[in-house]
Amino acid sequence: MRVLTIDEAIRRAAEQQPKKLALADPPNRDAIFGGAPKRLTWREVDQAIDNLAAALSSLGAEPNVAVAVQLPNVVELVLSILACGRIGAIAVPFPIQHRRHELEYGLRAASAEIIVTGARPDRPDQLDTVSSVVGGLDRPVRVATFGSETTERATRLAIDTSASTLVGSPTGPDEILTICWTSGTTGTPKGVPRTPSMWLASGYFQVDELDLNQDDRILCPFPIVNMAGIGGMLVPWAVVGCALFLHQPLDLPVFLGQLASEEITYTVAPPALLNMLLANESVLDGVDLSHLRKITSGAAPLDPWMVKGWNALGVEIVNVFGSNEGAALLSTAASVPDPTERARLFPRPTVEGIEIRLIDLDSEEEIDEPGRPGELRFKGPTVFGGYLESSGAEFDDAGFFRTGDIFEWADTSSEPWLLRFVDRAKDIIIRGGMNISAAELEGLIAGHESVADCAAIGYDDPTLGERVGIFVAPAGDSEPSLEAIVHHLRGIGIASYKLPERLEIVDALPRNPLGKIAKNELRDRWATAAPTEPSR
Repeated sequence: MRVLTIDEAIRRAAEQQPKKLALADPPNRDAIFGGAPKRLTWREVDQAIDNLAAALSSLGAEPNVAVAVQLPNVVELVLSILACGRIGAIAVPFPIQHRRHELEYGLRAASAEIIVTGARPDRPDQLDTVSSVVGGLDRPVRVATFGSETTERATRLAIDTSASTLVGSPTGPDEILTICWTSGTTGTPKGVPRTPSMWLASGYFQVDELDLNQDDRILCPFPIVNMAGIGGMLVPWAVVGCALFLHQPLDLPVFLGQLASEEITYTVAPPALLNMLLANESVLDGVDLSHLRKITSGAAPLDPWMVKGWNALGVEIVNVFGSNEGAALLSTAASVPDPTERARLFPRPTVEGIEIRLIDLDSEEEIDEPGRPGELRFKGPTVFGGYLESSGAEFDDAGFFRTGDIFEWADTSSEPWLLRFVDRAKDIIIRGGMNISAAELEGLIAGHESVADCAAIGYDDPTLGERVGIFVAPAGDSEPSLEAIVHHLRGIGIASYKLPERLEIVDALPRNPLGKIAKNELRDRWATAAPTEPSR
């Protein structure tokens, strides 16, 4: 029987299997957050959510109050999100890489009244940063921290797994549960509100397509702050009642160690990592992969040799396309048996209520013939209802979400029809799985006194997929260095993953007849050879 809310799923799992392992910290927790790794049963998870929800309530959290959360992938992050849902509050998770620039905007946009954070070895200034941001807002925001003593600036939170008598009002199926952040073509991040119904529609889609069950052991290396972490890992874990193991940041020896020692059956990994592991057989020597059934991967086209290589090791690579807004495609061995085709093609979704179409961006005509590129658009129960600050332009006249991604129907007469990814229409750079708005970065760089004009692009990288590069036309005779621009951006307080790593000075940026920067020309200048299958 399918549940109506994520909180209901947690309660059900705690009742049916109270002593079963549910949630486990990374084994290197002390390096990313401090403290000994925690391993909680379903009963302990349920009771810890109750107690944390009560603590948040004492700070003012109640139905429809936004609670910001900035924590790494430790049990406190999972429990904080779920505690919000138990009392009807709205969880607003931020990636740990976000700094002053992103926090200031996000707290204002979401009207957050509380922020939950914690000191980290890599960011000993975290509480200072959060306190500074909160102090600069035009309304009060309460600060709560894990791992720190109560001070005038913050209230201390702790995980308590003792029995509780909390009486709360959980988030209803169609009420806002979370606001996550996505990068768009504008200069600011976009808030994506989602309800339990939307999350469960996405989660059950994953469960059904991946054939997940109560006996699975899921390893999550993606931050549980957006669709990949919440919809792809957290929600499936809750609805099937399996075990979830956390990991962050990606540390290869730790990751491989968890695959073996925790007998992981399902995980997710970026294409570059999967390529590297196959190309360097010695790295996998001695790693027990006998329990591993499936790995999902995406954010960039997959190499057919990689999908075939892991298939030879007995591991199914599932090709995934998805967005925080709720558009999702999965290419599994069941739907696309040929590994070569699975690396490039996605089947039309067959989930009840989900509709897709390809639209010619010039004519707005629907495309039904193969080989003609068009924008992929989505409609259905997984799709959100609109951005926090929206004009409605993210949807077309028929109510379909404009993904900003270009696909084409493959040249095939078989059913279901197969889609092939072509390009991104949105000006997004994807570095190590993190989306970066080129427009946001360009707007910030333009504030440097030595910059007259600039363009940000993604350039190929074998490890991260893409890195951030910039082309700059200098103002006057002064040519800014990469170091000077990075220093300028750090002063603004942006997330480190957005910082440019390559700079080229140009007299002027190339533009098309409409005046738009011809970024394809810039990418071509830095283009590298396509990856080839390594010798075996």
